[in-house]
Amino acid sequence: MFQIRIHGRGGQGVVTGAEMLSVAAFIDGRHAQAFPSFGSERTGAPVVAFCRIADKEIRLREPVQDPDCVILQDPTLLKVIDVFSGLSEKGFLLLNTNKTFDELHLRGVVEKLPPGHAVIVPATELALKHVKRPAPNAALLGAFAALTGLVHFESVKRAIAEAFPGKVGEANIAAAQEAYDLVMSQERAATV
Repeated sequence: MFQIRIHGRGGQGVVTGAEMLSVAAFIDGRHAQAFPSFGSERTGAPVVAFCRIADKEIRLREPVQDPDCVILQDPTLLKVIDVFSGLSEKGFLLLNTNKTFDELHLRGVVEKLPPGHAVIVPATELALKHVKRPAPNAALLGAFAALTGLVHFESVKRAIAEAFPGKVGEANIAAAQEAYDLVMSQERAATV
């Protein structure tokens, strides 16, 4: 089983992102579950959502304590909570920012992970460019597909289209595509 924990703030689409990721896994023929954990349910408040993906039925129902991947939608949370708590030493880190790991003082965290398992994607910028809203969730799903290979990008696009029909879905898919391409180009550059 692969477990994902998504940290963000209310209004950034954290819960919807986890749901779309689980739908993408279903489309791929896998078992999945997604659920949120709320503190105060208000815009801007810290929000955590969880997603599990497996090849067999998932019976666990508790929050993800030991994630295989952490997706951080809002880097301001680095000062508020320990978003890396329980992250597997073989895990993945996907961070929404236009700053470097060094600028965020995260070099130590990144160096504990296998090479190529931590990436930065300016997902909010991509969302503003394509969707005209600061909702980075779809872009981060595209980046997740490229980073982990756990779900097919075509399935991610279908899941986004189901969640957001019409022009909004097309715009979110464009943001996801650009994020996917960005991570894939980073991975190709790292292997050259």
